[in-house]
Amino acid sequence: MKVVIFLPNWVGDLTMATPTLRALRSHFGPTVPMVGIVRPYLKELLEGTGWLDEVWLYEANASDPTRRFWALVSRLRRERFDLGLLLTNSLRTALLAALGGVRRRVGYDRDSRGWLLTDPIPPARQGRRFRPIPMVEYYLAVAQAVGCPKGSLQLELATRPEDEQSAQEVWQRFGWQPGDRPVVLNCSGAFGGSKLWPVEYFAHLAQRVVDQLGEKVLVFCGPRERQLAGQIVQLACRPQVVSMADQPMDFGTAKAVLRRARLMVSTDSGPRHIAAAFGVPVITLYGPLEPIWSWNPTQKALDLWVEHLDCLGCGRPQCPLGHHACMKELSVDRVYEALAQMWSSLERQAA
Repeated sequence: MKVVIFLPNWVGDLTMATPTLRALRSHFGPTVPMVGIVRPYLKELLEGTGWLDEVWLYEANASDPTRRFWALVSRLRRERFDLGLLLTNSLRTALLAALGGVRRRVGYDRDSRGWLLTDPIPPARQGRRFRPIPMVEYYLAVAQAVGCPKGSLQLELATRPEDEQSAQEVWQRFGWQPGDRPVVLNCSGAFGGSKLWPVEYFAHLAQRVVDQLGEKVLVFCGPRERQLAGQIVQLACRPQVVSMADQPMDFGTAKAVLRRARLMVSTDSGPRHIAAAFGVPVITLYGPLEPIWSWNPTQKALDLWVEHLDCLGCGRPQCPLGHHACMKELSVDRVYEALAQMWSSLERQAA
């Protein structure tokens, strides 16, 4: 028995698939080889978890020819996998599995690919549309289709000693003590500008966290948001407010840094799922996507959104109406009130 898993393509989605990987490993046991296929930039995210025996890298337009479509088809054929679980929804993934000779192919019947699957799973629908369901349950249903018990919904990631050392060096550059646990503000949004909370809002929130709660603030960002993070620090104009803009951007460092957070206020983006995987309380600011996609009862979480908007949940990378009201009408006062309440609760628990 040999198992191959086609993993999700985004940071948050892959993190939300960790309960599925954990459940599969528990179900099949330590002796069944399990291989994960993932985009190269995500490989480091799963390091330290130990569920997969191998991780193969795949990218359709990779500069390295060994990571392209036909090279992967050949590699799959050589390995002769008995079972393939497709956590992605694409036709291309199903083609890879079928042409690669994977005997049993299990995944959702979407993107006109049902004929390529041996075990197509009908997705939940609401009339002609797909019914929104939590992604953590969406992925677990694929494992359940092969007899795997559902198991816990708890997200899980791990750090290595070298990751912790890198995070400690970041703390030293900030002039912080090893035990310092900042409030993290995450301004990233690879999905598109529609998920971004205004820079000046983040800056005002950072000021209030420093001035009223006496906490240090770390502005977290991805490589594309370095400039935004720098602007937030500049506008906040407090020495207690620093950013990751000039720090290492690898996933190992990111995991170890976020693991040290007291709590996080975040856009609906990958880093908030990483923080949640380490048990960090997270306040998420929603706009173009509905909160149901990320619902998970195991997390210490609070979701905020502008309830009265008819366009809420449009799912577009850029605001199609041009007003971006779903984020602009989410006021600093409202977010700070939620943050202060969560902070007070954590202080009471620690007392």
